[in-house]
Amino acid sequence: MIVNRGKAPTAQETFMQMAQAAGLRGRLLITIGLLILVRLGIYLPIPGIDRAVFAQNVQDNAVIRFLDIFAGGGLSALGIFALGILPYINASIIMQLLTAALPSLERLQKDEGEAGRRKISQITRYVAVGWAVLQSFGIAIFVSSIPGAALHPGPWFVAEIVLGLTAGSMVVMWISELITERGVGNGASLLIFLSIVAYLPASVGQTIALAESGGNIGGIAILVAVFLAMIVGIVFVQEGTRRIPIVSARRQVGRKLYREQTSYLPLRLNQGGVMPIIFASAVLILPSTLAQFTRSELVARFASYVSPAGPTPWLYVIFYLLLILFFSYFYSSLVVNPVDMSQNLKKMGASIPGIRPGKATSDYLERVLNRLTFLGAIFLGLVAIIPTAVESATKVTTFQGLGATSLLILVGVAIDTSKQIQTYVISQRYEGMVKQ
Repeated sequence: MIVNRGKAPTAQETFMQMAQAAGLRGRLLITIGLLILVRLGIYLPIPGIDRAVFAQNVQDNAVIRFLDIFAGGGLSALGIFALGILPYINASIIMQLLTAALPSLERLQKDEGEAGRRKISQITRYVAVGWAVLQSFGIAIFVSSIPGAALHPGPWFVAEIVLGLTAGSMVVMWISELITERGVGNGASLLIFLSIVAYLPASVGQTIALAESGGNIGGIAILVAVFLAMIVGIVFVQEGTRRIPIVSARRQVGRKLYREQTSYLPLRLNQGGVMPIIFASAVLILPSTLAQFTRSELVARFASYVSPAGPTPWLYVIFYLLLILFFSYFYSSLVVNPVDMSQNLKKMGASIPGIRPGKATSDYLERVLNRLTFLGAIFLGLVAIIPTAVESATKVTTFQGLGATSLLILVGVAIDTSKQIQTYVISQRYEGMVKQ
């Protein structure tokens, strides 16, 4: 096979390597097999629950419907793997926030290298166990409150549910780490990707059935066109970076003199990825959750005002956009620290042309980062609002649930996994060059 060693691998070369290279083929088979195993675990029933009664009572529950997207339908089906990777994702988010807030964890991550990162990973697992127990207990209490859902309600029933769901969640967490280590791509991201993709066949089938019945074909065409346009836009924004030029100082090592080198510092347009939308959606769902548990009329009235189906949908849109803007800046401050970047450039003897090292560099990076974050937040707001608005205008609800968050996750995970496969193909290419 003839390849161009100076360019990224073509699609033909990538598929040839996936079929012929034993290492890459084995990683792909391990990944696919583990993903199938997780998917099958969703349908293994937890004993003591009438699943039909439970599913009938939660089909209109906004909280369950939102979380079900990331659990692949596991919460409404209440299988062994019902919680899926959700506790581990929540624990990772909590640890990111704590690492930025607690100096001890920050030193552990920055100063102790690989050993420190392993310690933080272990702490994250413990937090995931605690979060899984908490979520399982809440689900057990919720199931017990539904008449006829629990076959034998009582303390032993709650203990069974907590033990079963927590154990299933830990198995899923172990599988995700196994995929990351021995498979292709990030395990946790691929499990969420799989959960979202599991909704696609039903949505596509309902859309085709609606089109065959002759109902609202124009609305279906507009909705599909909008979704395709949003996917293209997400690809451009996810890959969009601002390249800040950097000049390395001239240095001498022994008798050899190294000239000035020019490179660039890439700053992504969307630093937070999908996290701002997830946080904003979780905050907006919180009032309706509190209204269900507290049975308060005041909380229920407030929840109706910040609901897309409430009397004031424009208020919901404003709240949603403001929350996305806030969490975009918040998450960007966690991911990128202009002061640390400025200090690192100074230590390496590098500088930005026309900008003094030190505080001037950090102020410049902060200004650029704020502008990029604002543009990224506007894009995220459009991605979050447009699909819902088009569904409301066209009256086509077959893709309901596959909104902004799902699109961002699908596109982002697909891009990251394809890049990892391409990196493996390039490494195989250079191994072939060494053997020659």
